[in-house]
Amino acid sequence: MSTFQAPKGTYDLLPPRSATFLAVREAISAPLRNSGYGYVETPGFENVELFSRGVGESTDIVSKEMYTLTTKGGDQLALRPEGTASVLRAALQGNLHKLGGLPVKLWYSGSYYRYERAQAGRYRHFSQVGAEAIGAEDPALDAELIILADQAYRSLGLRNFRILLNSLGDKECRPVYREALQTFLRGLDLDAETVRRAEINPLRVLDDKRADVQKQLVGAPMLRDYLCDACKAYHEEVRALVTAAGVAFEDDEKLVRGLDYYTRTTFEFVHDGLGSQSAVGGGGRYDGLSEMIGGPALPSVGWALGVDRTVLALEAEGVELDIPSATSVFAVALGAAKPVLFGLVTELRRAGVAADISYGGKGLKGAMKDANRSGARFAVVAGDRDLEEGVVQLKDMESGEQTPVAVADVVATVRARLA
Repeated sequence: MSTFQAPKGTYDLLPPRSATFLAVREAISAPLRNSGYGYVETPGFENVELFSRGVGESTDIVSKEMYTLTTKGGDQLALRPEGTASVLRAALQGNLHKLGGLPVKLWYSGSYYRYERAQAGRYRHFSQVGAEAIGAEDPALDAELIILADQAYRSLGLRNFRILLNSLGDKECRPVYREALQTFLRGLDLDAETVRRAEINPLRVLDDKRADVQKQLVGAPMLRDYLCDACKAYHEEVRALVTAAGVAFEDDEKLVRGLDYYTRTTFEFVHDGLGSQSAVGGGGRYDGLSEMIGGPALPSVGWALGVDRTVLALEAEGVELDIPSATSVFAVALGAAKPVLFGLVTELRRAGVAADISYGGKGLKGAMKDANRSGARFAVVAGDRDLEEGVVQLKDMESGEQTPVAVADVVATVRARLA
């Protein structure tokens, strides 16, 4: 009899490895929660137009990788391929920008979907933690987000990652550069699809990873030579603030994120231990996205960090997270002691102690194996004779020391020992 398999390009998170993913999500979100970012959650699917207008029709994400479906009512929906457009849509729909106190600072965590060629480090279903600061044009916000991501990675013990930083200009200076780049690209020997992309958004061609394309891009006009004075000053302030915080970065004049909505600041976090799929996260400023999806002018900046990519980076560096055991006390009931110990486990849980008990009527040997596997600090063992004397045996699973404790005193004793 065959069993169902997870769809190609997806993965299941199972214990004990899933605990690492939870720890990574917690570590990435902790600096955000400490910096005024509130939690937001959006649907797993949105109207197709949100992404085609917001992310950009020239991007691979929209043109090749988006999962789309038609509902019975005829609506065109897409599984969300990224988080920013959804979060901005939710903030606009909820009128968060009208409540005062801009920027609106939000963080999120969830699964995203892209129909990509399945390979190590690149999945069709992947997990991200992201942050968005909506409604303010301030270099300090850009710097804040870069610094918080750096803090998150370092709190996990990651060291071998690099931050790449660039400016993509704005609506004043980018059109001039766009025209210069298109003129250059028209003189190259490019395939029809790349030519089409160059006419829609020529910056996307710079992001082409194919060697034959990159070879032809030598001598292409550089955006830094076309930045207006305002964009230059803005970028220098971001650089200065990040530097003053002691966060190292590399200027990368060719850095172009794979989404059309970015303006000015753009950045990427890469890890050299992951091979060709080196990016573990990235983001930037998207000052025009709100207007693209029908909202008012709300200059914004944000990033998304890949949870699965971060786990792979930790494994590449050999970093093992210190993840505490999920169970502190494990109860082993012998004979007729099950109801009493089950009651004690319930009391321990209500007192905030992580507790579990052996199920399935196992004997002492099998139940103690369960206790060892649980990683519990203490085992509470009792049989008929113990209960006749009104005690249980409290066993220290590290030292092996075992002491009798009155049933009525178990919860207080365990809490004291754990403290």
